[in-house]
Amino acid sequence: MDHARQVFTVDLLERYATKGRGVITAMAAGNDVIVLGTSKGWVIRHDFGVGDSYDIDLCAGRPGEQSIHRVFVDPGGSHCIATVVGAGGAETYYTHAKWSKPRVLGRLKGLVVNAVAWNRQQITEASTKEVVLGTDNGQLYEIAVDEKDKREKYIKFIYELKELPEAFMGLQMETASLGSGTRYYVMAVTPTRLYSFTGIGLLETVFASYLERAVRFMELPGEVPNRQRTTFLYQAKKSDTFCVAFRSSNPNGDNFVENKALLDYSKLSEGSEVVKPTSMAVSEFHFLLLIGNKVKVVNRISEHIIEDLHFDLTSESASRGIIGLCSDATAGLFYAYDQNSVFQVSVNDEGRDMWKVYLDMKEYAASLANCRDPFQRDQVYLVQADAAFSSRDFQRAASFYAKINYILSFEEVTLKFISVGEQDALRTFLLHRLDNLTKEDKCQITMISTWATELYLDKINRLLLEEDSAVENHGVEYQSIIQEFCAFLSDSKDVLDEATTMKLLESYGRVEELVYFASLKEQHEIVIHHYIQYKFAPDLIALDAYETVESWMGTKNLNPRKLIPAMMRYSSEPHAKNETHEVIKYLEFCVHRLHNEDPGIHNLLLSLYAKQEDDSALLRFLQCKFGKGRENGPDFFYDPKYALRLCLKEKRMRACVHIYSMMSMHEEAVALALQVDPELAMAEADKVEDDEDLRKKLWLMVAKHVIEQEKGTKRENIRKAIAFLKETDGLLKIEDILPFFPDFALIDDFKEAICSSLEDYNKQIEELKQEMNDATHGADNIRNDINALAQRYAVIDKDEDCGGINVEAGADGSAEESSMTDHRGADAAGNSKKVRDFSSKDESSRMVSVTCSGNELVCRRKILNVGGDYRISRGYTSVGPIAPFYVFPCGHAFHSECLIAHVTRCTTESQAEHILDLQKQLTLLGDGARKDLNGSMFEDSVSSTTNADKLRSQLDDAVAGECPFCGELMIREISLPFILADESREVNSWTIKPTNNLLNLRSISLPS
Repeated sequence: MDHARQVFTVDLLERYATKGRGVITAMAAGNDVIVLGTSKGWVIRHDFGVGDSYDIDLCAGRPGEQSIHRVFVDPGGSHCIATVVGAGGAETYYTHAKWSKPRVLGRLKGLVVNAVAWNRQQITEASTKEVVLGTDNGQLYEIAVDEKDKREKYIKFIYELKELPEAFMGLQMETASLGSGTRYYVMAVTPTRLYSFTGIGLLETVFASYLERAVRFMELPGEVPNRQRTTFLYQAKKSDTFCVAFRSSNPNGDNFVENKALLDYSKLSEGSEVVKPTSMAVSEFHFLLLIGNKVKVVNRISEHIIEDLHFDLTSESASRGIIGLCSDATAGLFYAYDQNSVFQVSVNDEGRDMWKVYLDMKEYAASLANCRDPFQRDQVYLVQADAAFSSRDFQRAASFYAKINYILSFEEVTLKFISVGEQDALRTFLLHRLDNLTKEDKCQITMISTWATELYLDKINRLLLEEDSAVENHGVEYQSIIQEFCAFLSDSKDVLDEATTMKLLESYGRVEELVYFASLKEQHEIVIHHYIQYKFAPDLIALDAYETVESWMGTKNLNPRKLIPAMMRYSSEPHAKNETHEVIKYLEFCVHRLHNEDPGIHNLLLSLYAKQEDDSALLRFLQCKFGKGRENGPDFFYDPKYALRLCLKEKRMRACVHIYSMMSMHEEAVALALQVDPELAMAEADKVEDDEDLRKKLWLMVAKHVIEQEKGTKRENIRKAIAFLKETDGLLKIEDILPFFPDFALIDDFKEAICSSLEDYNKQIEELKQEMNDATHGADNIRNDINALAQRYAVIDKDEDCGGINVEAGADGSAEESSMTDHRGADAAGNSKKVRDFSSKDESSRMVSVTCSGNELVCRRKILNVGGDYRISRGYTSVGPIAPFYVFPCGHAFHSECLIAHVTRCTTESQAEHILDLQKQLTLLGDGARKDLNGSMFEDSVSSTTNADKLRSQLDDAVAGECPFCGELMIREISLPFILADESREVNSWTIKPTNNLLNLRSISLPS
């Protein structure tokens, strides 16, 4: 980088700064004063402001070698604190710029002071005020020294870290004067934490309050810190980062530390190996990091290295290199030092390029705050405008483009908005640009204002053309743009060209705005002409209706609604019979030519039509659909209820019939039409198409009226009625209109119609008979199927197993259709025999299966087994020596006891309890029945048998609704695991365990 453009420059300040008092071990600076600590216990003070320098021996009278551990200087350069470490322990000294001898702080004997926080707001040359000292054993002390006393006022112990005792490596203190006292803000850093203390009152009181409340801290990986104003720097041990923390602007909160940041050291390393800084300092916009023998300058915002600073080292200092950095916050200087030399690092306008840094990071407000000239601000505005334009936020882009004065022309910006068709954004740009122009740019102001006027008018016109926009109420946006446009005309009346603006307003039909602008320009003739058109319209039409209406029809953009009072006044006056009604002529012009949709205009025209003797114009108006062609639009714009009241009042019955029909009041329409013209009533009755009952009712009303109103002979009336029936297209029949005729009418007159009707009824009767025969035949088939079902049987092979399948077809040669058959009985020899159906159950019953293990639960013995191997199931009676069993249509057969046990194990717990309860009740009824047969009354025995049949039927439904192997019970077992939870012991029994029999194996040699 060019030296003239460098932000930081390095100059040798003092080559042999220690004057032979050892090598430099510590350094501090403040207010153009630097203080050096040496390896031989000397403190050397250089005051560049007055050109003075002196040194003080702090190890006088102390045995052994002494070395300065740390030195601290206040921002004013008057007060100095130094810690000496030697064989005799640590001692801390205070010295003033005016003292020739230091003052030992005896209370701190043996303590190594690592950090000092000066009261920067209240410290003076004569007094230190409150000063906080931090030691390496985690203690904080408060000290105050007045120069005139030549000794310290007090040294107080104020706080100690007990939870995690660590050395204090940095301190910072700020104060704020409040009405209730002084608020202190103290930040303290240890190798792993950043502590914050705050409170109002004495400093000692502030720290004493933390004995009863928790201290706020943040876990921060850090090493030796350095501080600059209200800023801390922490070098990380583990994460190869350092942290920066700034004091918050919040004056009252306990947590006043904010803007914490981490910078990864790997970004600063040139190779793969991460090199950590050995010392640090911070300026307004940059970090100075000492890495090796050079200082890397890193921008605090972008975290990019902008410069490398190199130092001219002597041969004896080259081995150790630069030891550290320190800063002079008051003078705005930085210092670097090695064992013998001191270098000054000067800052040359470090904020000159910060606007670019912030701009690259899209922090536009900070970038503008750091701009030095209008060209830099234009570049920031341009970036913001282009970004908003790209994101299609055209209004925001327009406001930024309007602020650019030098780097982008007016024409380029306007073309950008025109190319994308953004008229609203273009108008916004023009208005903002007007605000930035000066009074000297009169020509440009007039041109831009005229263009903005046209854009306003275009916007208003576009809003008017939008769908469903009424004349008077165009919504909030319309009203807002009208108000904005009027305000613009008022503000720009002196710069707008009068003639051009008038023509623009007239061409867009903005009469009200034209009158408003004319009043602003004091063009009273235009204003008077406008008022003549509206305010004096009643007088003008009364004097000469023809000329007035002709002028109305020749005037563009006239609002007819405002002329309604004048037209109503004219219409209320009597006119000659053959005189042309000028108001009707104008209203027809508005409705048919101008396509006016104002309900007031349509209602007024309708009322004038209703008062005419000839109702043809009224009927044509009512039948005309003015809204036809508009999507979801109305067919008419007048009020139908008002029209109905008006027509009834004026006795325009045909018009009333039309309005009733239009309002779907068909009965009223037909009833009224019958008073006017039966043909009209018939037409109205025929309009109903989707409601057959209503249509028939309407035609009956017409038929009754026709029959009752005929005045000819009875025979002629009957013939007309029969002819009327034919007009209904079969909707009405002779029997529908017979009640309307006299009781003594001759039947001969109805002979033809009655015969025709009877023939129709005969056909309907025959059709009904055929349907009944079909139904009877179907019932017989169902009855036969039921009888055959009662005789259904199955053939059981003598070798059939319980749970097996070997069933032959039934007697009819087809597979059985019943879901279950309870077969009881077989011959004594055990041969296959026909077994009669006991009951047929509903196949739709279902059971929910739980864990069951399939058909291995069935006994697998012979179904027709003879002998006492089976005990009889509870509730069943054995037929001979054969045990009761079930046979399903699928062919599976089960002993009743086996099926009940299987279903009970596999179904739900509630269903199983229900089955067991039914078995228990059947057992009790069976015991009672046997007792009754031995000596009780026969009637009780019959009753008990009936109950047993009901219970047995319920039990059949529960266990034999479907085959357990083919039904839903087995299907649901697909989702069950092969190994159930209660079978874990059996599974473990199959586990192959290692044995120790390998020793007993013999070695068998194989033949070679």
